[in-house]
Order: sequence, then structure tokens, then C-alpha cells
Amino acid sequence: MLWSYSTYSPVTMSFSGKYQLESQEGFVEFMKAVGLPDDMIEKGKEIKSVSEIEQNGDQFKVTVTTGAKVLTNSFTVGQEAEIETLTGEKVKAVVNKEGNKLKVVLNKITSVTELVDGNTLVNTLTLGSLVYKRISKRLA
Repeated sequence: MLWSYSTYSPVTMSFSGKYQLESQEGFVEFMKAVGLPDDMIEKGKEIKSVSEIEQNGDQFKVTVTTGAKVLTNSFTVGQEAEIETLTGEKVKAVVNKEGNKLKVVLNKITSVTELVDGNTLVNTLTLGSLVYKRISKRLA
């Protein structure tokens, strides 16, 4: 029997590529809750950040460029790594991979990045009852 590539595909997609932010929900409330200054929140609202992901097996390098700010994190799935947060704080954390999802808990924030299809990346950050959702589309 041939595998159907709809839901039960044994092949996981590669996260590698460049993705540009298309839409976001809950940005202002979430950024205020994590302590980002109001002027940075105002600037950040309109910037279409670009995320570049390089994946080599379980090794990842993620670079997010938001205007002049560049945030780069490298990690290996399942191993502790130092991860820089949105506020510039460095936190030791373990990134886990479940199918096409990368999941990490930084302080009290849970981040889930999911490759929904080959071209759409959804990043959901949760802090208590606050949810900040980012949807990015593949550029390259």
C-alpha cells in the first residue's frame, strides 16, 4: 500500500528556509506582559520580521530579523542550549521536536513553532492566558 502524504506521512518536512511575517494576533498585550517598552512595541507592530531557519538533522540555527534587531539562536533538538528571548535575556532551555512542531519553554513562556505546510510557519507564544500568534510565509 502506498503512503498518503496528507496526514500520516512518515516524512517530516524541513524547516529550512526564509519566512516573512504575514500576520500576527495578540502582539501588543503579549509584549507588554513580557516587559517590552512601549516605544519598541509601537515600532514592532508594523515591522514584517523575517525568520531564516537552517536545519541540519536535529541541529537548528534560527535568525529573526526585525528592522535593525537581529536575534540568532542555535540549538540541537533534545539538548540544553542558551536561547535569547524577545527581551534580550538569555535562558537555558531544551527545544523538543514533535512531528512538524518545535516546542520550548523559556521562563514562563511556551513557544510552539509549527510548519503547517511546506510554505506556512505558525509560531504561537503562550504566557498564562495570553496568546501571541505569528503567521509567516516562505520566501525562499
